[in-house]
Amino acid sequence: MEKMLGLSHLFMTFFLHSFAALMVIPAITDVTMSALCPGQDECSLAIYLTGIQHAVTGLGTLIMMPLVGNLSDIYGRKTMLIIPMILTIIPLVILAYSRTKNFFYAYYVLKTLTAMICEGSVHCLSLAYVADNVPENRRASAFGILSGIGSCAFVCGNLSTRFLSTSSTFQVAASVAVIAAVYMKILLPESLIDDAVSTGKIPKEEMSVSLLDKKSPNKFQIFKTLPSLSDAISLLRSSLTFSQAAIVAFFLTVADVGLYGSLMYYLKARFHFNKDQFADLMVIHGVAGTISQLLLMPMLTPIVGEEKLLSTGLLFCCAHMFLYSIAWSSWVPYVAAMSSILIVFASPCLRSIVSKQVGPNEQGKAQGGISGICSFANIVSPLAFSPLTALFLSDSAPFQFPGFSLMCAGFVAMIAFIQSVMIRAGPSISNYKVSNCNYVEP
Repeated sequence: MEKMLGLSHLFMTFFLHSFAALMVIPAITDVTMSALCPGQDECSLAIYLTGIQHAVTGLGTLIMMPLVGNLSDIYGRKTMLIIPMILTIIPLVILAYSRTKNFFYAYYVLKTLTAMICEGSVHCLSLAYVADNVPENRRASAFGILSGIGSCAFVCGNLSTRFLSTSSTFQVAASVAVIAAVYMKILLPESLIDDAVSTGKIPKEEMSVSLLDKKSPNKFQIFKTLPSLSDAISLLRSSLTFSQAAIVAFFLTVADVGLYGSLMYYLKARFHFNKDQFADLMVIHGVAGTISQLLLMPMLTPIVGEEKLLSTGLLFCCAHMFLYSIAWSSWVPYVAAMSSILIVFASPCLRSIVSKQVGPNEQGKAQGGISGICSFANIVSPLAFSPLTALFLSDSAPFQFPGFSLMCAGFVAMIAFIQSVMIRAGPSISNYKVSNCNYVEP
């Protein structure tokens, strides 16, 4: 009962945070264009600045995600959640106050700096929290429910944006972000990292040194958790399944960042989309994802298996990127968005596969490691796709194909799909003690 109560508070915390963070997405393109290129439907400066922001954020999170995951294994998930949830508020407050050029640049700088810590942290720590409290045979469904709650927040946020002015959108987002931080601080119980010890799953004498030292008075204990290259390599070599999942995560993130970093600028230049149309598109995407993750995925996972659902999601991911790229009318993107009902299988299934490849006391390390790989993809993707998008949306394109960068993203997703087909369900080791990524039989 205590664990279920903790999960319910986590889900509400995740919903509120996601609502605040996601509701501004339809508006930010218009704000950026108005601040940098007023009155224009195509702006290379906006595309390049967005790409730089993704790359710098990816560089920061490449270091921070594994560190945050490692620290959460020692000091607790709630303790580490406090930091990104507070930092998320600051950029929202700036645009809630004003969206002029100077304030936009202030937002841009602070958003980039805070995103180096915040981007993906709440999701990563929430996954580790769920893994702490859910048995492995129900973990894929639980991860799906968490993603479904994120999709639900996405829908609610975008519906709110659809009926709010731009200024009100950022004001509401900032207010909800504050409520999320306060709710989490007051009501969310700490996830007991050593719960497996209390239940006898892992003998106390076999706990990793880092967990035994978590109450150590040494203030420099944090530096022992800094991830190194050898730690990352050891984690990747810990199992073939983990390394295959890491490859899938990398190419999928490269494709997703390439798509969503370009899609709005593409739709604005091609079909003159604005904030309201972006919101409509995202609501369709979110509703489809919510239905799939909350209803379909819990039913299909025990029957089909995580590996097949992962491949199915990635196959449709490729298809919807190709459909976006060749959109011949303004209604085609809405049809493409409906394919999210199957695309959303990919992420929770991938995370569930990863969670079963490490012990119960290293869930933060595993999820942080995968998030770090995704962060590296966040660096690589804008370097390739931002110039490509700007080129093919400009008058100097080598040939007339505005969606060429989106098609390239589809081919990258195809690589992830091919790799996912090679993943075979192996024996779960989540009931084994894992220390420094070396297996020790129970």
